[in-house]
Amino acid sequence: MFQWDKSCSYDEQHERRFLTTARSRLRRLAAELNLPPGSYDLRSNKAGVAVSGEVTLHHDCVYIQVSQFGLSSGHGILIRTCQGRNDYSGGPNHFVALAMLDDVCALAAAVRAITGLGPQDPAQSRAA
Repeated sequence: MFQWDKSCSYDEQHERRFLTTARSRLRRLAAELNLPPGSYDLRSNKAGVAVSGEVTLHHDCVYIQVSQFGLSSGHGILIRTCQGRNDYSGGPNHFVALAMLDDVCALAAAVRAITGLGPQDPAQSRAA
């Protein structure tokens, strides 16, 4: 498992792994949420040496961003609704733990609960 709670500050190798791993997990999250290809953007920002950078999944109705902004709080995944891929401020901010990236199904359930995106029951989405 990836060490989400290990700081990326001044550790270029760890920052690179953080961004690569977060991007991979958000790609799996998009699949778990049944987001059609082309309906979302997946962006990375390396940022500076003192921070982790961020990875963003931006769909037409949900904006999810992963970074180590709240490392001491354990939270690092921002989830909010939006109205299209040009909406960067969206609805209210909700935060969940970075460790949820290790359980993409649970993260998808949190996204659904916060945004109302897709069916609440994963069995329903697989049956469709």
